[in-house]
Formats: sequence, C-alpha cells, structure tokens
Amino acid sequence: MHSSLALIWTITAATTLLQAGNGLLQALMPLRMQAEGLSVSSIGVVAAAYGLGFSTGCFLAPSFIRHVGYIRAFASLAAMVSVLVLAMTQAHSTLAWILLRGLTGVTLACIFTVTDGWISARATSSHRGRILSVYMICTKVTLMLSPLGIGLGDIRMDGLFMAVSALISLSLLPIAATTTKEPAAPQGVRIEVKKLFATAPSAVVGAFVVGLVNGPVIAITPVFGVTIGLGQDQAAALLFALQAGSLTMQWPLGWLSDRADRRYVIAGLAAGTSLVSLLILWASAQGANLLILWAFAAWGGLALCIYSVCVAHACDIVEPGQIVSTIGTLLFSWAAGVTVGPLFGAMAMEAIGPQGLFIYSAVAALGLTAFIVVRILRVQRSPAKGGFADIAPSSSASASLTPRADIKAEDQPVGPDAEPHQAPGGAEAADQKEASAVARIETSS
Repeated sequence: MHSSLALIWTITAATTLLQAGNGLLQALMPLRMQAEGLSVSSIGVVAAAYGLGFSTGCFLAPSFIRHVGYIRAFASLAAMVSVLVLAMTQAHSTLAWILLRGLTGVTLACIFTVTDGWISARATSSHRGRILSVYMICTKVTLMLSPLGIGLGDIRMDGLFMAVSALISLSLLPIAATTTKEPAAPQGVRIEVKKLFATAPSAVVGAFVVGLVNGPVIAITPVFGVTIGLGQDQAAALLFALQAGSLTMQWPLGWLSDRADRRYVIAGLAAGTSLVSLLILWASAQGANLLILWAFAAWGGLALCIYSVCVAHACDIVEPGQIVSTIGTLLFSWAAGVTVGPLFGAMAMEAIGPQGLFIYSAVAALGLTAFIVVRILRVQRSPAKGGFADIAPSSSASASLTPRADIKAEDQPVGPDAEPHQAPGGAEAADQKEASAVARIETSS
C-alpha cells in the first residue's frame, strides 16, 4: 500500500484540494444566483452552459496537454479556475454567470483529463485496485463533505467564493512540488455515436439519459431545497446525501454488475431512480425533512451510478482496442444530455413548482427503464464476465482506468470458437475483482 501511495500522492492531494473547492462551489453558485434574483430558468441555462463548456473541454484537453505537458497544464488551468471563481463575486447578470460557468466547465474538464491521465499512467494491472481505491475514495469523500462548508459563511458575501478560490489555488502546491516524471501525453479520441449505438444502444441511451437527469438535479438541488423551505445549510446537505448514497452503493453495485447482464442493473437503477423521485415529491409535500435527506441519499445511490454501469456494459461488447473511443463516445452522449437536461429541469420547476424537478426526473428515468427492458426482450446477452469500475463522466482519459484497459487486442482469441470479450484469468482477473468496487468521483456538474 505504501508503494502505491508513493506513486500517486501528489496528484491525489492536488485533486482532493481541487474537489474540496469544486464541491463547495456546486452548492454555493445556485444559492448565490437565487439570492441575486435570477429565475430558476436562468439558473438552468447557467448549468447548461457548464455542460457545454465541460464537453468542449473534454475534447480540447488532449491537444493542450500534448503541447505543454501535464504539470504545466494543471498549474495553468487551476490558476484560471481560481480567477474565474473570484470573478463570480462580481457577476450580477445571467450573461455573466453563463460566460463564467461555461469557462469553468472547459477548464475543469481539462483538469480532470490531466488527473485521469496521470492516475491511469500509474495504475497497472499489478496495483490498479489499490491505486484507484485510494485516489477515488479520497476525492469522492471530499466532494461529498465540502458542500457542508456552505454553513461557514453568508452566500450574499464574497467570503465563500474566496475560500473556493483558495482551495483551488492550494491544489497547485502538490503538483509544483512533485519530483516524479510526468506521464506521456494522452491521445485524441474518436467519437462514433452511430457505430456504438448499433453495437451497444443501451449504453449510449443510458449515458444520454444520465446527463438529462443527473445534470439538472445536481445543479439545481440547493435551489430546490431552499424553495421547499429548507435552510441553506440543509439545502447544501442534500448534495452531501447524493454523494454519500453514491459512495455507499459502489461495493454492492460492483459485485452485482459483475455477475449479471448489466442491462438488468441499468434498468433496475433507472426504475429505482423513478420511484425514489416520487418519494422525494411525497416527502417534500409532507415537510418530512429527515426523510427527504434519506431519499436524496437513495437517489444518489441509484442515479449517480448508472453511467459507470453503462460504460462497463459497452466495454464488455467492444474490442479492447476500441475502449478509448467507446468511453469518449459515451462521454459525448452524456455531455449532450447534461447540456440540455438543466434546461428541461428548470422549465419543469418554472411550470409546476419545485416538485417539477423530480417529476421530470421520474419521467426521464422511467423512459430509460422502458427502453432497456425492450432491449433485453429483443436481444439476449450472457452475464458479465467481471471488470466493473465506477467510472464517472470526467474525461476520455478515464478509459485507461477501466479493468480491461490492460487487455491488448492481440491477446484476444480469434475464430468461431473464441469468446473475444471475456475478462482475462489468473492474477489479472483477481486484480479486476479488486477494482470492481472502487469509488469514483462524480464531477458531472
């Protein structure tokens, strides 16, 4: 374990500090925008700008990193995010928020490509599970706890934004102090939506609907909480509950997803998301604040885990040499959903009231359930062979974090009796099991 930590301590420390600022920012921005008098629809447009910026950054990042290297890329991008956060203290119009949030989407996507690429370069088959578990649990727990910092200041003042900027600036220190050699620059990624849809339609549609649902819920949840009568501390705690539920479900979902047709898991998660959305509606109507918190934890444990199962399902089907392109295509599908999803979620809240957000969530998740069930009835697949890892929609570099990343195409058997997509045996299979329940950061919004 000590040798594994030595390989990744700098990037883990940097990402932990960065996510501490990012998690607090997720809770702070919608509450600040609401306090500035922006409508729910305007907040939804700002969230959509983040999705558009994030998707753009995912595909600009490889060429930027190849040009300046990992360390310089991280340093310059983190400095830019820090400045953008400070600029938010002077944002008093919807257009200003759109521009600033869109730019933070671009820069954060590039930063996550740096961190994913750095970690994937260190995560070989001999210690993949240990490296990923340390890195991802540290960052996930930080992202979960940091929204609670909203109670340390007044959202109408600039102190919390200054704290976010300070945390992001501090993330530069471990990177600047590193003495390790930076990894080789990442390659570009090909986007082949039509081709992947023909091969794994459940994964493509699932990734898109994840963006449609998770994007607005994460972006607008603090506003939802305040609108139904919660204090700003309690509203921020809803984000904590979402991430805590997601973290809790990693182990059981990793176990289950590696032992069944993953489409059953996707359908079950989507159906559960729809039901829990209705539970949130009922609990908010009753004013049952404790039940609302638990319901949000259940929602996070279901909805925030769908994307990783979609990735695992697609990677079960495609050739090993296509994994990077596959994850890049699923990332593109997610980005399309997260760009338009906040618009739909905000429109539902404007038309129906705060409950509209989870009516929208319930309907969208139910639609995904129906699509997956139809696919299961039409096409039978054998149970998965193992190798689940909870990969969030962060960058195409996360392709190398999947357990099958070490499988080379030439190692696969060919011919009529071959099973080309079976996970490897022996030590590598044991390593895949170790990586199965790794907790992955959720940075989609």
